[in-house]
Amino acid sequence: MKILAGIYEQVLKRNPGEPEFHQAVKEVLESLEPVAEKHSEYAKAGIFDRIVEPERQIIFRVPWVDDSGTVQVNRGFRVQFNSAIGPYKGGLRFHPSVNLGIIKFLGFEQVFKNSLTTLPMGGGKGGSDFDPKGKSDMEIMRFCQSFITELIRHIGPDTDVPAGDIGVGGREIGYMFGMYKKLRNEFTGVLTGKGIPYGGSLVRVQATGYGLCYFVEEALKAKGLSFEGKQVVISGSGNVAIYAAEKAQQLGARVVALNDSNGYIYDENGINLDTIKLIKEVQRGRISDYIKHHPHAKYTVGSRGIWTIPCDIALPCATQNELNGEDAEILIKNGCIAVGEGANMPSTPQAIELFNKNKVIFAPGKAANAGGVATSGLEMSQNSLRLSWTFEEVDEKLREIMKSIYRNTSQAAAEYGDPDNLVLGANIAGFKKVAAAMYAQGVV
Repeated sequence: MKILAGIYEQVLKRNPGEPEFHQAVKEVLESLEPVAEKHSEYAKAGIFDRIVEPERQIIFRVPWVDDSGTVQVNRGFRVQFNSAIGPYKGGLRFHPSVNLGIIKFLGFEQVFKNSLTTLPMGGGKGGSDFDPKGKSDMEIMRFCQSFITELIRHIGPDTDVPAGDIGVGGREIGYMFGMYKKLRNEFTGVLTGKGIPYGGSLVRVQATGYGLCYFVEEALKAKGLSFEGKQVVISGSGNVAIYAAEKAQQLGARVVALNDSNGYIYDENGINLDTIKLIKEVQRGRISDYIKHHPHAKYTVGSRGIWTIPCDIALPCATQNELNGEDAEILIKNGCIAVGEGANMPSTPQAIELFNKNKVIFAPGKAANAGGVATSGLEMSQNSLRLSWTFEEVDEKLREIMKSIYRNTSQAAAEYGDPDNLVLGANIAGFKKVAAAMYAQGVV
């Protein structure tokens, strides 16, 4: 970084102890250096300085009572990062690892991801260090109601529209929406990821996983390749991983491995998704339960080892920095031709560098996993119009959005001299729309 080096140094100074945020900002600013050279007006207007600083950071106490009658206290967050092109939009994450730095990293990435969808949505993110695992439905309900009671001050259908993320699914969204409706006495599209009976969108559960495969499919097509006959390894076993596996299978691939935080399963015959859905969506069990249903499959303790399984396509769909340089070397050695990020920033900078150096197709998360927020945007549209689209209608709109994201990403990469670098393309394509809006609106 030359022109933008000082901005990154300022980010480090202002945001100590936030490595995930630092990593995300560095990657974007490195990509934007040629844009800064070409558009001096953006530097003069302070666009680069402003785009790395959240518009608003909210931290609040979340007290709730567990089933034993003991008062518990968690911390809640909402970072409203950028509203230049629309109301803040981004998920809520409930996980013990959540802190301000992680929420800022996610919110920063969301700005560019939402821009890439072509829909009018700004970027934000939120959550809590609350851990839903092991909690009863009543405990989760009480926590969600306390959380939204504070968050209600800062959100609205035309201000900030949260959705789900890790630890926040349909159950949690339902509890929060119910309390929001009670307190505000209004029925609006303030949350997305809602249940179908009360304003949710079909395809929302499948959207991130489906969208990931649609994007990777376009990247493969550009090289004369496809999913057909390919062996696929997917990390994770939540919605993103499950429905990425489903769509990959529909496109002719054989998915052989999934994992969770405890370990991974390998089924050389191909993962049986009906079993996975039973374990994870109905029973809320662990991935190790798979071998009870399919004794021929293998379960290995320790989730990282999943990348040692030979594959043509790897789809990291679990969490940030789960795939490092050593993992990348193994994947490359085993003949992997494409990596698509279903999670947010799951590949370390070292891994990305190796993929690009070895001509592995690399689909970055802010482009490849934008299907979830794109369908959330479609849910917002349906709520505003007071109507519902069919599964096929939403799926087709999602597919066209992902095709558009790939097209804009690859065109931006080519325009700036590195046509195979989709990280560069995604950062630049996402930035240009937001930057133009910020420039037009003056210094605010």
